[in-house]
Amino acid sequence: MSLLELRHLSVTLRGRPVLQAVSLDVGAGEFVGLIGPNGAGKTTLMRGALGLIEEVDGHSSLAALSPDARARAAAWMPQAREIAWPVTVETLVSLGRLPHGRKAGPADRAAVDAAIARMGLEPLRHRTATRLSGGEQARTLIARALAQETPLLMADEPTAGLDPSHQIATMEVFAGLARDGHGVLMSLHDLGLAARHCTRVVVVAGGGVMADGPPAAVLTDDLLAQAFHISAFHAETPDGSVFQPLRVIR
Repeated sequence: MSLLELRHLSVTLRGRPVLQAVSLDVGAGEFVGLIGPNGAGKTTLMRGALGLIEEVDGHSSLAALSPDARARAAAWMPQAREIAWPVTVETLVSLGRLPHGRKAGPADRAAVDAAIARMGLEPLRHRTATRLSGGEQARTLIARALAQETPLLMADEPTAGLDPSHQIATMEVFAGLARDGHGVLMSLHDLGLAARHCTRVVVVAGGGVMADGPPAAVLTDDLLAQAFHISAFHAETPDGSVFQPLRVIR
């Protein structure tokens, strides 16, 4: 089942073409890692897919929906993590339930409790969100997106700024959502996390999709040299894939 369909999506920002004729599908059960060099257009691709950019040509199944329907179809976690109001963690996470109606019921409370538990935030439930550390705030905002309980979750670098333990835990949460039948589209820069946890990797470079497929098939020596100008070590171990960038190729 396709949860996101992009057909020939092109985006222009401030008169500069960023993406040209991108076609992409994300289905139920997929954990898609969106990778690429800085400035390649990963964030732009997701924002364009959500209808958050005006200068877009082509088709996005999400952008074609009404705002209310879109909020029930996809949860969005942007890269910016500013928490503006001094509300509790529980209150902030509960904002993820707004697309389902303003009168909270048992299903809403259960969704909030599950999201808080999944992100390990129970000890912080009654803390003021603006007083949390940066990593704790990031986990709270992920929990808010989880509480939205949408078929598709889109996240822009959600592991940035987290310590290694919480990076791995967050990737495991998203991988678990995919196993449960959700679709996940996440941009990230850590190729090791992408290789280990994603079911599929999409490389954005040069204004379009350079490669798309299982991590082992995509993260080849030739592609790494072409897209990132690096070499890397890759091995399959009893504990899963190990992928470590090694050096810049001049």
